[in-house]
Amino acid sequence: MAAARLAAALLLLAAQAACEFGVLRVVSQTSRTRGRDYCILYNPQWAHLPHDLNKVSLLKLRDLSATQLCSYLDVPAEDFTNQIALVARGNCTFYEKVRLAQGSGAHGLLIVSKEKLVPPGGNKTQYEEISIPVALLSHRDLRDIFRRFGHEVMVALYAPNEPVMDYNMVIIFIMAVGTVAVGGYWAGSHDVKKRYMKHKRDDGPEKQEDEAVDVTPVMICVFVVMCCFMLVLLYYFYDRLVYVIIGIFCLASSTGLYSCLAPCVRKLPFCLCRVPDNNLPYFHKRPQARMLLLALFCVTVSVVWGIFRNEDQWAWVLQDTLGIAFCLYMLKTIRLPTFKACTLLLLVLFIYDVFFVFITPFLTKSGNSIMVEVATGPSNSSTHEKLPMVLKVPRLNTSPLSLCDRPFSLLGFGDILVPGLLVAYCHRFDIQVQSSRIYFVACTIAYGLGLLVTFVALVLMQRGQPALLYLVPCTLLTSCTVALWRQELGAFWTGSGFADAPQSPWAATQGPVPRKDVGASLSEQPPGEELAKSPLSTEEAETGEPAKDPDSPVANPLSPSNGDQAQPIPVVKPGTSA
Repeated sequence: MAAARLAAALLLLAAQAACEFGVLRVVSQTSRTRGRDYCILYNPQWAHLPHDLNKVSLLKLRDLSATQLCSYLDVPAEDFTNQIALVARGNCTFYEKVRLAQGSGAHGLLIVSKEKLVPPGGNKTQYEEISIPVALLSHRDLRDIFRRFGHEVMVALYAPNEPVMDYNMVIIFIMAVGTVAVGGYWAGSHDVKKRYMKHKRDDGPEKQEDEAVDVTPVMICVFVVMCCFMLVLLYYFYDRLVYVIIGIFCLASSTGLYSCLAPCVRKLPFCLCRVPDNNLPYFHKRPQARMLLLALFCVTVSVVWGIFRNEDQWAWVLQDTLGIAFCLYMLKTIRLPTFKACTLLLLVLFIYDVFFVFITPFLTKSGNSIMVEVATGPSNSSTHEKLPMVLKVPRLNTSPLSLCDRPFSLLGFGDILVPGLLVAYCHRFDIQVQSSRIYFVACTIAYGLGLLVTFVALVLMQRGQPALLYLVPCTLLTSCTVALWRQELGAFWTGSGFADAPQSPWAATQGPVPRKDVGASLSEQPPGEELAKSPLSTEEAETGEPAKDPDSPVANPLSPSNGDQAQPIPVVKPGTSA
């Protein structure tokens, strides 16, 4: 049984290797100045197609798409001399069709298929007998040809050389690494500042930040099970669920865009007026007019994308913008409290990604990967919709792939968010241990290197790759290596009590605290906070007690006293006196 499965897998790989994409150039017989290219699928073992269009002669297309060319009765009285035959698929093998076409003088055979295009296969003896190219053309493209050019057309079959790597990979690399770096930096800084400054009161309702969500092991397990369940549902009910995913993306991406732009809009000096007092939901907080305008703008951008999402010329720009904003928002909102949680999440999703890309082809009837099928959209989908949960950039090189329903290079949001959560954790740990962001920088570089390895594997294997297969080892091993090198693995594994640490460096503690620790804590205040605005001044404002003497140890714990000997300094609890 195992040998049979292995043989089937090898046959599948061999069939994939023999399958190549080509181009059908179509021009009208009356006017040959304008033409159009269409995707074809051919097997080079029958006959190779030339790579240069200038070396190919245009031949008349003989339309016999109403017949299947399975017997001599289907061969017309006038042979196919200096013509390319066009017949329907079905009722006989590819070899029988091409043998009859070649015997009648055809220079090539096009087979129209209403089903999914598959490589026109045969055996070694049949390949040696046939000397004309055989290719499959989709029925949808044939209808478009007849609509544009009529039934009297000239055609040429060729297969331009595929570029080793498309230049759009550079754009995807910059967007992905930039999103991970900015999101990880923003998430770490925002989280630390929020913990240290939580006692401060907001200036207004619009400045209240959403609380981050700490991920627990139970949440990770539930999340992965839901991902598996949803992916399988999309595979079997794609046409019904794809619109649900599109609606969720519009809502989530508009929220993410608002979250990213809000800090910038709050610095603008106009539209500061607030809505009048009311009892409406959300509006009872009296948000500023500029924030309402920002919300309207974000919703408008999302709606515009939703309406024009299938415009390949420019809609991808909006999708990538909304997608990056969504990823930044998620990196800021979701927080992994320990490296242990990071490792669990990344390893579980590592197994999930590999399973649905490499293992599921052996479990599906079509032999296709569930992950790749869902991400790119099933070929038999009646809606022809694509899932928006990816960064997509159109191919910049002229290639048959740009015609064959693969005009874009894709990178899923999960390949950004999952390693990005680890990068954010590294940045928070950097700030806590004052390590000059060495963990953050090392993990970000490791992510970039892992993405480069993914691109190389994509080029070498010429098939969709589970990016987490390369990103997870690169980021986890690099972070762990830095912690070992700095002899901080224990603290890094548990977060050094970061999740359980006091909310501010001046929070209540039991017993005296040496001056050294107090000074270190004060030095960890977020950038932009002046030392003169000490936490004691905030306490005095809240309690109404007089300010302490600047020369006292409490008011100025950094001032030297009694030489270098550390003196115990009482820490003031909010609402009490020292």
